[in-house]
Order: sequence, then structure tokens, then C-alpha cells
Amino acid sequence: MRLTILGGGGFRVPLVYRALLADHGEGRVTRVVLHDVDGARLAAICRVLADQAAGVPDAPAVSATTDLDEALRGADFVFSAIRVGGLAGRAADERVALAEGVLGQETVGAGGVAYGLRTVPVAVHVARRVAELAPAAWVINFTNPAGLVTEAMSRVLGDRVVGICDSPVGLGRRVARVLGADPARAWVDYVGLNHLGWLRGLLVDGRDLLPRLLADDVALGSFEEGRLFGPDWLRSLGAVPNEYLHYYYFNRETVRAYREAVCTRGAYLRDQQEGFYAAAARPEVRALDAWRHTLAEREATYMAANRTAAGDEAGRAEEDLVPGGYEQVALALMRAVARDERSTLVLNVRNRSTLSVLDADAVVEVPCLVDANGAHPMAAAPLPNHAVGLVAAVKAVEREVLAAAESGSRQAAVKAFALHPLVDSVAVGRRLLDAYRAEHPELAYLD
Repeated sequence: MRLTILGGGGFRVPLVYRALLADHGEGRVTRVVLHDVDGARLAAICRVLADQAAGVPDAPAVSATTDLDEALRGADFVFSAIRVGGLAGRAADERVALAEGVLGQETVGAGGVAYGLRTVPVAVHVARRVAELAPAAWVINFTNPAGLVTEAMSRVLGDRVVGICDSPVGLGRRVARVLGADPARAWVDYVGLNHLGWLRGLLVDGRDLLPRLLADDVALGSFEEGRLFGPDWLRSLGAVPNEYLHYYYFNRETVRAYREAVCTRGAYLRDQQEGFYAAAARPEVRALDAWRHTLAEREATYMAANRTAAGDEAGRAEEDLVPGGYEQVALALMRAVARDERSTLVLNVRNRSTLSVLDADAVVEVPCLVDANGAHPMAAAPLPNHAVGLVAAVKAVEREVLAAAESGSRQAAVKAFALHPLVDSVAVGRRLLDAYRAEHPELAYLD
């Protein structure tokens, strides 16, 4: 089976390859094709993968190309993990937003809108090339903003594109661990949009263990989301939010922490990864060792500004420093489709009738049954009232981003910024668009 990874020079590609190396089952991936627009990054990641494969006799063969059509021809699965504008673009997204006093995170707020506006046109082009060159392939979308990009690609590929994220997996694992439950046996009642969801229950043998967690201050203080949001707020919600909801529930505190930080997350990762790619290009450096060191630093500093805003000085739990998650979801998804090994996974798929507040084509993040015919969203209880408005508002913003990307309309782009719950002014929305157009040549199409 042939897997093509778009964004194949990306830093997290070795996580995917590590998962593939552990799969020895029939019908496994035997060939990996890496595609990237940056040949130097491709070469560095190929060195890391070669180190990983050393001593593994049945390691999937790896090739690399900067030609998109060449990469797609003959693919059985396509992982889309592109980053339009690179980490320099992400750092600019954060800087421009913070100058206006609003959030610029890459998937949330003004930064998420800016990133979506320059990514959607590229993702749609990729989807069209897949439809032309590999119509039987399944596309697994890693590209952020994952829900928005998946919805854009689904307009071309239908249900043959599925979005994945490791946040719901990590949240379910942490809650299960605190409750002494086996994550593999627990049913996670999780619902929402990508980076905008809530864990509403954790069922083991038909019994919901979440009420026991919400009643225990000590247990709530023992994992990341409990410390981020605080016991009283979690009890008020009757749920455990995805960590990214911290940007909404504690927006002022988070913006202040971001503005006071030495550098933003995007700027930190930009500088850190520049160092890694430079080191990995040197012949005397073992690329895998450099990658592992960089990854450990990356995991330890994840959402550090949010923890600062929440007054959480404990740092990340050792269990949460173990990297990975999304690649295991991707591997389980591929196995289910290619081998009909049925699995239940939290995925980004078209809504159908799962959430009554959204239309059938809206991409949502919910538990799905996956089999040889793809991912099928499972029935879910209605969203609680506190979530309905937020989900509907953010989906409306996503739809304006899609409209702007399709039409090139400046008006639609301004509307996307101005309607976002974390942007508090139409005038700010207009200034944001002007500033982002000045930063990103990819946004020249908006006029």
C-alpha cells in the first residue's frame, strides 16, 4: 500500500513513520512518498526517517519529490499536512493580531482566520489534483485549521476526506487515567468542532464516570484541563472542554500572557525548527537525535502561555510529554478502511444529522464508526445551550472564510474576521485584513 504525505518535510512526519514501522500486518503501508515545496526540509526529514528505519528489515521504502502530481499518482492514502506560509507565517499571524489586542493562535481567533484564508485555496487545489490523479485514494487531513480545511476539501472529495486531531484523544486519555479507567475500554462522549469541543462523559461498561471526576477537586487538579479551567468552571459546564477553549473562556488573561511572553508560540517554533533543520543538514549530526531533542523541547513548552494565564506552575505531566497521538489515529483509520478493521475514533467528518444546529455538510468533530466504507458519525445528544451559540458562531466564520477563498471577496474576508467571537469590532476586522494582506503574498487574491 502506498502512502503519500503532503508537507513531507514537516517536523512531525517522523511520528507517522514511527507508527508505520510498528505495523507488520497484512496490507500495511510498504511505500511512503514525501512531497514538499522545500527540498532542503525534505532532505532533512529523509535523513531522520533513514535513521529510524536502520535495522528494521521490512521498513516502508521512502522517496521524496517536490512535484505534486508525481507524489499523488498511484496513492492509496494521502496525508495532507501542509503549512502555507510556514512557521514564519504563523509567527506573523500572532504578531499582527496581538498588535490589535486580539488573539492570533493558528487555529483560533484572528490568526486562525488568516491561516484559513491562505490555506483553503491551496487545499482545494490539492483536492482537485487528488480527484484527477488518485480518485480511489482516501485523504486524511492533518492541515490546520483542520475542521475548516477538511470541509473545504470535502466539497471536492466528499466523504473520501477525513480530518484528524490528537486533542480529543489526549483529553480522553487524561480523563480516563485520572479515573483509573483503561482508555481502550472507555467510550468518550465528545462533541463539537475541531479545537472547539467538550468531553461530556466517559463511559465504562455503560457507567458514566465523569460525575465522579467533577465532584473531586483533587482529581480535577491532577491533569492539564482541570488546572487550566479550574474545578468550579468545569462543574458549571458539567463537562471537560478541549484545551483550546481556554482561548475563549479566559481570553483576556490569555491575550495578556501572550503579549507579555518573551516570544509567541509561532516565533518559538520557527526559531527552534530552523535550528533543527540546520543541524539535520550537517553530515556529522545524527538527524534522529537532533529531531528527538527538538521534539522533547516542543512538547514541554506546549500551551505554556495558557498555563501561565491560568496560574498553573506545575508544568506538563510526564505522561503528556510522550509525543504522538494523531499518527496513531491516522494508522487506526487506515487499518479500518483498508482492512475493514472496524474502529471507533473521534474524527472530523461531514455532520449529516449528528448536530441539529448545523447543516448536513458542516464538518464536525465527533465519534465515528470507521470501516471499509469510511467514517460514519455516530448519534450524539444535542449540544448544551452554552455550546450552541459558540459552535454556530465559529461555523459561520468558517463559512465566510470558504466564501472568501472561493470568490476572492474582501467583503467576505472582513466578515470572517469581524464575526469571530474573539474579534470585537468590524473596524478591527478591516485593519486585520489589511495588515495580513501586507504580510502574506498568498492573500493578494482578496480584493
